[in-house]
Amino acid sequence: MNKFFKITLYTIIGVVFIFIIFLIYFNSTYPKVDLPSNKKIEFSEARLERGKYLANHVTVCIDCHSIRDWTKYSGPVKPNTLGMGGEIFDENFAGVPGVIYSKNITPYNISRYSDGELMRVITNGVTKESEALFPLMPYMGYNKLTEEDLYSIIVYIRSLEPIKNEVPERSLHFPVNFLVKTIPPKSYNPSSEPDKNNTIEYGKYLVTIAGCVHCHTEMVKGEPVIEKAFAGGFEFNFPSGKIKSANITPDKETGIGLWTREQFIKRFKMMEPDSNVIPSVGPKDFNTPMPWTMYAGMTNADLGAIYDYLKTLKPIRNNVIRFTPSK
Repeated sequence: MNKFFKITLYTIIGVVFIFIIFLIYFNSTYPKVDLPSNKKIEFSEARLERGKYLANHVTVCIDCHSIRDWTKYSGPVKPNTLGMGGEIFDENFAGVPGVIYSKNITPYNISRYSDGELMRVITNGVTKESEALFPLMPYMGYNKLTEEDLYSIIVYIRSLEPIKNEVPERSLHFPVNFLVKTIPPKSYNPSSEPDKNNTIEYGKYLVTIAGCVHCHTEMVKGEPVIEKAFAGGFEFNFPSGKIKSANITPDKETGIGLWTREQFIKRFKMMEPDSNVIPSVGPKDFNTPMPWTMYAGMTNADLGAIYDYLKTLKPIRNNVIRFTPSK
């Protein structure tokens, strides 16, 4: 019995030792990404304007990194909160395996980052401290930003009003807290400058950096159902009930197959905050996480290019029940 006990004890010690060695190796190896570049981005008014346009209306960085007013339809950004972070994403709202708080991206927090470190966190999802971000931050799409668009976004967020806001650290469930380290791509792989005259090519670029596929694809146990890409069904839990994203494939019965280009553009432009009063919603009313007021700021040409690209996708029949009220 004493011999059996010793063998068992040594076995347990051996397993624990191997596990500790594995953890040391794993944490020192991952995330496996390139070192930040030494690039220093020059300021220009053109970059500032382009970055403002992208961050507010295409990549919508400002959407997740500000405070949204959920008493209004589509949760427009509250004034004086641009970039301050602190929005909560958890299992209840977006199926996150834990709790994540959007980071403060005003100069109050990012002034400690070099331009190369900002480039890496945006396109590779790895912070200055080598922490891998959960891919709710759509860095896989941002990894395809053209160099000029990436530089422009950085110029813009560096111009934001500094807002003092200390954001809590995230808390991810096991084993996701380890697996997340393996997700970031090793290198930044920028797209070449798309030909804006080729609206399908340019539309694909915009759809990629806007991350449309993330919210418009059903998730099962935290994994996207690839065969239903763009067919909607991603679930959000609001106090009023379950909201599911729309099918934006060109299926004629359940998607946008019967929409004209003009109808598609008009649907977005209806929510321009400068020309419309954003309706108030109560806690039991239908609302949507779709940041319509931000996307409404896209140009007609860009919205048209997105439409042209979406029409080339495979039509997928997926009849999404958009809203299921709480009982």
